[in-house]
Amino acid sequence: MGAHTPRIEVRDLRETAHAAQVRELTAAGVLDDPRWRAAFAAVARHVFVPYFWTGRGAGHERLWAEDPDPEQRARWLRGVYTDTPLATRLRDGELLSSSSQPSLMAKMLTALDVHDGDNVLEIGAGTGYNAALLCHRLGDDLVTTVDLDEEITESARAHLAQLGYHPAVVTGDGARGCPSRAPFDRIMVTCTLPLIPRAWLGQCRPGARILAPLSTGLIALTVRDPDFAEGRFLHTSAYFVPLRGATAGAPLAESWAMHTIPYELVENERFQFMLVLTAGVLHPREALDLWRREGRPARERFGVTVSDGGQWSWLDDPQGPYVWPLGEG
Repeated sequence: MGAHTPRIEVRDLRETAHAAQVRELTAAGVLDDPRWRAAFAAVARHVFVPYFWTGRGAGHERLWAEDPDPEQRARWLRGVYTDTPLATRLRDGELLSSSSQPSLMAKMLTALDVHDGDNVLEIGAGTGYNAALLCHRLGDDLVTTVDLDEEITESARAHLAQLGYHPAVVTGDGARGCPSRAPFDRIMVTCTLPLIPRAWLGQCRPGARILAPLSTGLIALTVRDPDFAEGRFLHTSAYFVPLRGATAGAPLAESWAMHTIPYELVENERFQFMLVLTAGVLHPREALDLWRREGRPARERFGVTVSDGGQWSWLDDPQGPYVWPLGEG
């Protein structure tokens, strides 16, 4: 019996840390829906993050569950159950995949507004943690998750199976969706986009909802038909790894913006959102003047329209005076 005691203690520590995180997220008000609270309580994050990378000095340090040093293992466990995003896959120093911040995941899942029987497509499989939460809520048959990198999908599939979840885990370009599993009622995106891939609209049922990171926010689009979707940004900020594949290459605010407008405004989250959203269309000084003139608008005053004629972001009204092209879909 004594030989098994350390393993039992480790399991207890993980269960305690997991339960504490669920309590913290509930206290923060991001798990008000009892169905999502039950999902977070049932799905342990540490199963999906057996290791992660943390910045340390000029390089990166790997923390992992099987480290022979008990102090390092404790650091790994604390990190896993801290409400922060975790870098889970690096290549040549570039971040390829991460485990999203749990509180942001909870907000996004709530905003996705799923109902029993909804068929959901997730773009960006990551560790598989988000897909597991969706499986717990909807069932395996109604969840599809896509990622470009076969190593990522294989790892996500293994993590999911460890807890008994078996959604469709597809290796492919998320920008092309997953026609074989369509039509979808919800599309949830966990990577930053430069624009909305048009292919998604054609794989959605009328009235479907697409929730995606764009600029530094989350756009919630309602799909009318294969040629039209429209919606507004949520209040929530969102920072994700960029989408890789057909629509890679998100426009970024010009670096020289820091030399043309006050530094404290470049660092202002509301203005940074508008600066990135209008990059390549408005000069940073124009963006600043408009932002000040319109009362320093928050994210939820902005929206996006996707049509067969193009894609636009806008302030307050899609038919109003402030409309900017996002690019070709």
